[in-house]
Amino acid sequence: MNIYTKTGDKGKTRIIGKKVLAKDDDRIEAYGSVDELNSDVGLAISLLGEKTNSLHDELEEIQQLLFDAGHDLAMLADDQNHPFIFDPASITWLEKKIDQYMKVVPPIKKFILPGGTRLASTLHIARTVTRRVERRIVALQSHSKINPDVLVFINRLSDYFFACARYANFLDHQSDVVYRNSHTIFR
Repeated sequence: MNIYTKTGDKGKTRIIGKKVLAKDDDRIEAYGSVDELNSDVGLAISLLGEKTNSLHDELEEIQQLLFDAGHDLAMLADDQNHPFIFDPASITWLEKKIDQYMKVVPPIKKFILPGGTRLASTLHIARTVTRRVERRIVALQSHSKINPDVLVFINRLSDYFFACARYANFLDHQSDVVYRNSHTIFR
């Protein structure tokens, strides 16, 4: 099997359902950004250590869910042969994880600098990439019907990465650094 199709040689790519789009189409930008985010999560997994290895299975699950989200973004909503596959129960699962981690880490009232351990720093990068993914999906949604659960999941995922980065620092006994000019934000 060849992994190259040569369609991209002319700046085009084929989405699920065989439709051909320009590589800079909003749909391609959206699911391509999801793919980039998935790679960031893979990097985070590679940085897990003895104290943070408990995050392995859930980060791998997020990679699976990102593939599902990418699938739904890589197809036209009216394609009868390829229904949406993203499971909205994943949103509730993420919310529980966020709540779980935020109960454990020290409370904050001000903005913190993204950083800490290598793992936490990578999770903060994943958080910011997730926000970009969200913007790409919103741009796509402005003119194309999408699975709305994907956008909700991505919005929640950035909160998850924030909570998970703080939790990773906590597990490795690394304190968050408060942004010195921050006013009280969180109450």
